[in-house]
Amino acid sequence: MTGTGSGAEAFFEQLSQERFAPTGYARGPWDVDSQHAGPPAALLGRAVLLRPGAREDLRVARMTFEILRPVPLRPLTVATRVLRAGRSVELVGVSLAVDGGTEVMRATALSIRTAPGSVPGVAPEPVVAPPGRSRPQPFFAVPWEQGYHTAMEFRFAAGSFLERGPAACWLRMRVPLVAGEKTDPLERVLVAADSINGVSNELDFTSHLFVNPDLTVNLHRHPVGDWVCIDARTAVAPDGIGTAEAGLHDERGPIGRASQSLFVAARG
Repeated sequence: MTGTGSGAEAFFEQLSQERFAPTGYARGPWDVDSQHAGPPAALLGRAVLLRPGAREDLRVARMTFEILRPVPLRPLTVATRVLRAGRSVELVGVSLAVDGGTEVMRATALSIRTAPGSVPGVAPEPVVAPPGRSRPQPFFAVPWEQGYHTAMEFRFAAGSFLERGPAACWLRMRVPLVAGEKTDPLERVLVAADSINGVSNELDFTSHLFVNPDLTVNLHRHPVGDWVCIDARTAVAPDGIGTAEAGLHDERGPIGRASQSLFVAARG
């Protein structure tokens, strides 16, 4: 089994300004040596927020991730570069690589200039039951004790992991993204957003595999609070291509949308 961080109560330990070691909490449910894509996606979001020269009047409105290969449980190095710097719009590229320089995930972050109070707000009402009226449900069987499934709290407003079809699930981090740091609301959304297909599975995980090589998150409002809801559904064509999409919510109401492309195949 590949080694992880020292066991801190967090998804990652910071080794240097740009280098991070995953702990066992980052482990995904499919491969003992690979991470769930949510924590490394959030690590890329963190890099966008904390990069030198980041402007306080810009807010991330979209992040698009390319998952180039399974992200191993090995130290990761983060790199960022500005792709476009404009007065009202900024595009930043950010990537994760393992030791040796192999890139495992990359993202582009589109940020838009904010001007509070400059336009009338349109605030959709909440459309899913809040976490206080939602119910815990069992996670599907995972053959190891520690991982993403123990680092997160799950409450379902509709459906469950063990049912087929659309479902709405509230997720809350039990541990911070980086040891010793307060987790930003954007990071909370990104840790949760890659779980769309797992929440809204349409085929039996024991007989079919689902691989999402990408993830896109659009946010029209900055999230608040600890809970993030994924109101998700999945569609699969007979040729093995699928999509999973979800409305994203906090306890005040909708905050945006997320989507994944899927490669679907029979196991074995």
